[in-house]
Amino acid sequence: MPELKPPVVRLSAPAVDADFLRMIEGYSLTTAEILYRMPDHPLLLQSYIWQDYDQAPHFPVLQRFLSFWQRSLEGRLHTVRVTSSRLVRPCELAVAQSVALLH
Repeated sequence: MPELKPPVVRLSAPAVDADFLRMIEGYSLTTAEILYRMPDHPLLLQSYIWQDYDQAPHFPVLQRFLSFWQRSLEGRLHTVRVTSSRLVRPCELAVAQSVALLH
């Protein structure tokens, strides 16, 4: 009778999240509150919240979005308020020396 061997299970390394890689590269979560004038009622202001990963202090991703807005949308911009927070800082990232599994 042939000897039965357990199947070999090969685990591939988990894929690294693209947003996490961007944070390591210096991107931070950026939120902008955009106040714009309604096209049909220019005396009224409407609020739009925009959020993406961007690089402070120049915010190139937000600048591209605002350029798109001014080129393509009818609502004239009134005010843009920006806040940015680095979710991962270099001092918070450490390489694990060992991993232990329970059970």
